[in-house]
Amino acid sequence: MLIGYMRVSKSDGSQTTDPQRDGLIVAGVKPEHLYEDMASGKKDDRPGLNACLKALREGDTLLVWKLDRLGRNLRHLINTVHDLTTRGIGLKVLTGQGAAIDTTTSAGKLVFGIFASLAEFERELISERTKEGLKSARARGRKGGRPYKMTAAKLRLAKAAMGQPETKIGPLCKELGVTRQTLYRHVCPKGTLRSDGEKLLRRI
Repeated sequence: MLIGYMRVSKSDGSQTTDPQRDGLIVAGVKPEHLYEDMASGKKDDRPGLNACLKALREGDTLLVWKLDRLGRNLRHLINTVHDLTTRGIGLKVLTGQGAAIDTTTSAGKLVFGIFASLAEFERELISERTKEGLKSARARGRKGGRPYKMTAAKLRLAKAAMGQPETKIGPLCKELGVTRQTLYRHVCPKGTLRSDGEKLLRRI
């Protein structure tokens, strides 16, 4: 059985699924076997798509007008088609850049296999670049992650202020932009540095 899926990004009437509907019906999909969404392709969780995927059975073929109607996230596309293939369901793209994809044919499977390989290659490159970036940062004395809330300048101000008996911790934390926990992790109530405060000053 042929099942069609359609999607437009906006639900304000400025976009319509009519061209997709016409193309899918011409390709052999019956109107009662069409599913649609009015949502961004960046969203993986779409009610129409979820219902469509649940309706598909082994031996069926999912048809989409263009590959980006199924989704704009390459990883989501790869995972979706892998799941369909595992269930014995085919995918056919009618037009656009993904029109060569028809997993019911040997040539179409090959094309999608290339897409999957490129996606995996992209993930590996991103992982390698991240590791190299962290390695380079560590070599220059920096570490990955979010910037420290407590800086050397703030620490010196905190040290001086907490040495004064009239200092109130709440307003001081607000002025420095840090939490009480962060402040006390670096400075003792009497204004002496704790180990984290000493480490921070040694880094500069």
